[in-house]
Amino acid sequence: MAAQEIIPMRNVFMATIALVSITSPPALAQTSAPPRPTEPRSNVASNISSSNSGLVAPALPAPMVGANATVLSYLHVARTAFAAGRTGEAQQALEMAETRALDRSVVQGQGSTPSNSHLVAQIGAALRAVGAGNRVEAMHRIDAAITTSSAG
Repeated sequence: MAAQEIIPMRNVFMATIALVSITSPPALAQTSAPPRPTEPRSNVASNISSSNSGLVAPALPAPMVGANATVLSYLHVARTAFAAGRTGEAQQALEMAETRALDRSVVQGQGSTPSNSHLVAQIGAALRAVGAGNRVEAMHRIDAAITTSSAG
């Protein structure tokens, strides 16, 4: 009697497997991942001020310096890139210089206190000038930041 009860359950199981394999696409048929949307890219400075901001900030070219570059290295790259009209690369280099310049030790709980560093202020002013398209002011501020970084 027990053998007769197993056969109908086995038939149900086999029918279920057949039905699932017919109605669902095979998982192995996917040979590659679906295409990912590409992020916007730009060689032009953007999203610094409200006059040049969009909904999505484009990826900017990476400065041609090593991963452990100093603030001064990033500032020199920013100056060279900006002088050559590569404002996107200049912006990225300035942002990286600013990040490096913001590395500091603070008392626990004071991490949100803004930096009062003259170097950080110079880099911020250079970024705003780049964003405003003010070539003379941007070069002046980058040079000032290089001088400040070299002195410190």
